[in-house]
Amino acid sequence: MDDIDAMFSTLLGEMDNLSQSLAETTEEVPTSPRRSTFGFTNLNESLNELEEQDLDALVADLRSDSKTSEVSTDQQTGRQTTGQSAESAMTQQSEPAVASSSSSNAAESSKRLQMSEPQTKADKIKLALENLNEAKLIVKVLMSDGSSKALMVDEKQTVREVLDKLFEKTYCDCSVDWSLCETSPELQIERGLEDHECFAEPLSVWTSESENKIYFVSRPQKYVMFKDPQLFYMWKKKTASLSGINEQEKQLLLKENFGGSTVIVPDLEGMLFLKEDGKKVWKPRYFVLRASGLYYVPKGKTKSSSDLVCFVHFEKVNIYTCINHRQKYRAPTNFCFMLKVSYKDMVHVSAMGCPSFHDFLLKICVSLS
Repeated sequence: MDDIDAMFSTLLGEMDNLSQSLAETTEEVPTSPRRSTFGFTNLNESLNELEEQDLDALVADLRSDSKTSEVSTDQQTGRQTTGQSAESAMTQQSEPAVASSSSSNAAESSKRLQMSEPQTKADKIKLALENLNEAKLIVKVLMSDGSSKALMVDEKQTVREVLDKLFEKTYCDCSVDWSLCETSPELQIERGLEDHECFAEPLSVWTSESENKIYFVSRPQKYVMFKDPQLFYMWKKKTASLSGINEQEKQLLLKENFGGSTVIVPDLEGMLFLKEDGKKVWKPRYFVLRASGLYYVPKGKTKSSSDLVCFVHFEKVNIYTCINHRQKYRAPTNFCFMLKVSYKDMVHVSAMGCPSFHDFLLKICVSLS
């Protein structure tokens, strides 16, 4: 009886050891977080990180572009054949051979288009890599409804061209207010990319660990300076008088300030709170906006041009709006924006606080324009 008890105890011990070893081998390996935007460095890696539905959409776009290209090539070949046949009787005799060649090309194209759809993720990635010519950047753009779109973007394409791509893939109203917005959760800032700038430039400097994202959103303030120019060129007048400006008067303002040989910048000025990089204190300073940049009035000086000190030139400065800086950086106001010197230079960053939303809107829109 004692032998049976000993054997039973030994068996229980072995079963316990076995269950523990199985638990250890089935532990899940922690997965690295997926990036929202994929860059130039490794296309294969970028494609692997795409969600299944995003990869399917990308492959569908590639196949569609391939079909369009092949049809265009066949049509061009046909036009060339027709032109050659009209030149001489000799070329008319050779038409069957040319037509045969064209038919052969069309047959090959048709055969390729009738190939079975890629089934596995590996097949889809292989097809994508084979068809990626100049589209060297794969970008995941987040929509306002929580969905996303995967796009192939050429490194030379402008923001406007990328927006046109998104218009084809969405059911939005294609208004001029739609924008691509770059956000940085780490710094709690965001910036609407300008239509004329190269889309790939700000994205190409993001690191693989970056949490930055690109959103496709409607920003009604995008062209407010051109929709309501009286807010900027007549800002010293009372708000009540500005509301009575009609469309004809707005067009006259635009013609006066933008229709000449040089653009006239609104003479905005006022108090702003300044927080320079590496400092915790927000200092009030009186700033003056000029065409060349932002200037401030030193303490004890006047607002005359000779006394103004240049704070920053706008040539290599990007302007971001700040999110929740009152809580994170103890800003004295909710309406803040940040000046970041160039894309690749984070050495000098300054945050500015405006007393009111009206002042904030004026400073931001004029600076961006």
